[in-house]
Amino acid sequence: MEFADLGLSEPVLKAVAEAGYTTPTPIQAQAIPIVLMGRDVLGTAQTGTGKTAGFTLPLIDILAGGRARARMPRALILEPTRELADQVAHSFDRYGKNSPLSMALLIGGVNYTEQEKLLDRGVDVLIATPGRLIDHFERGKVMLTGVQIFVIDEADRMLDMGFMPDIERIGKMLPPLRQTLFFSATMAPDMRKLADKFLSNPKEIEVARQATTAESISQFQIHVPHRLKREALRTLLRNEEVKNAIIFCNRKRDVDILAKSLARHGFDAQPLHGDMDQSVRTATLEKFKKGEIGLLVASDVAARGLDVQGLTHVFNFDVPTHPEDYVHRIGRTGRAGMDGRAFTLVGGEDGKYISAITRLIQRDIPVMELHGFAPEEGEAGEERSERDRDDRKGERKGRGRGGRSRDREGDRSRSRDRTREPRAGDASMQPQPAFVEPSGEQSGEPRAVAAEGHEERKPRQRGPRRDKPRQDKPREDRPRADQQARSEQPRAEQSQAEQPREPRRDRSDRDRNRRDQREDREPPVIGMGDHVPDFLLRPSRRAS
Repeated sequence: MEFADLGLSEPVLKAVAEAGYTTPTPIQAQAIPIVLMGRDVLGTAQTGTGKTAGFTLPLIDILAGGRARARMPRALILEPTRELADQVAHSFDRYGKNSPLSMALLIGGVNYTEQEKLLDRGVDVLIATPGRLIDHFERGKVMLTGVQIFVIDEADRMLDMGFMPDIERIGKMLPPLRQTLFFSATMAPDMRKLADKFLSNPKEIEVARQATTAESISQFQIHVPHRLKREALRTLLRNEEVKNAIIFCNRKRDVDILAKSLARHGFDAQPLHGDMDQSVRTATLEKFKKGEIGLLVASDVAARGLDVQGLTHVFNFDVPTHPEDYVHRIGRTGRAGMDGRAFTLVGGEDGKYISAITRLIQRDIPVMELHGFAPEEGEAGEERSERDRDDRKGERKGRGRGGRSRDREGDRSRSRDRTREPRAGDASMQPQPAFVEPSGEQSGEPRAVAAEGHEERKPRQRGPRRDKPRQDKPREDRPRADQQARSEQPRAEQSQAEQPREPRRDRSDRDRNRRDQREDREPPVIGMGDHVPDFLLRPSRRAS
């Protein structure tokens, strides 16, 4: 099958031929006729299979018969990153150069003024990231009521980056009668739920099994200690025939550190991550595509949509924590049927991430031994940790629950005995009686004091409460007569004092009762009326 058999127009076929393509990929061969029919599409295919052309080519044909209006685009393409949006914009310029359609790119890191000028002039296709599109919408610079085709590209990446609330908000701005195209490299259950919200009776296209890697990519894993990863990477770069390569790190700060380290050792390397200025990111990416830069040290911002012709190698300096990111990272090489090589440096506890990756792609990654970089003891990966965990589980099961609890209680008791050994000259560690007799001539039961190991609380410096009898220890400086009067009080009063105390009332209840009593004694004055207060009728001293 050729592109001429898909129903595309002559200007589009001419642009495709000039780009050097004659045979469509499987995703293009199945998606383009469905999109030209006007149906919603749910497309799933591995990275590097030409999904961008699968919706760009028919979109150009559909919009060729209309005319753009100011601030009202007719097609909207959402991308998760600036690099991917810029990649789609280049594809649109390449395939639509024979069509009179206009395009605008709305991404962050670029001046608003230039983007607003394009919107005021009127564009047919709007390629944007969710955040910048919402900013222009809130400023009143763009209206989405005229959108006929809505494309959500790399939807799984949108979900990972937390753009789902923004996409749902943008979906409410669009007209209900529209054509929606939903493309993704993987299709998790959450992605299918999201697709059900935006698509209406879609045609589902799944070219290859989800989360698979291209057969043209040779994959290897190298076990090396963390502290020797940089040296191992430099050894690989010298031994391999590297024309150009992307080196992926998990963290942005590691990207800068690794790029500076490679530059100090004579390698032509430049960093690329999301914290860089957009102009610097664009210039670095253009130099890398032109071959002016040999090594690109990047974060996952370059893991999707980055199409570099003839990329020979991909190095995972850090094992990705999400297995899907591994598929997208190594998918930068081996594109369009070319051969590629991917190396992953595994160290420390990275074995669990490698196991998750192999389960996802359903194939084993061969282990390559790099001379002089054997893993040290304790850094053999997940197999050793898994075996240790199984041994510990079996030991606990053999001991039994009772034995485990007795051992732990014994350890606790021994630790308490060690901490309670008295020290010489330490008066606080001397044994104290649990009960003491009250001093003075006061009668009654002995009062309980603090037990061993606890400090005795000091009495609060405030008067006795009215709603309970005072049971504090009599002070030694209290007058003798007062103590005798207390000892000679009637037994009825003593028994009454020994009755259980009333429950403590809430402070709000006490305040409310006091306020009610005050209002009963002194009714509030609403207005004087004909009544004249007495203090106004009293003669003043000066008048008398």
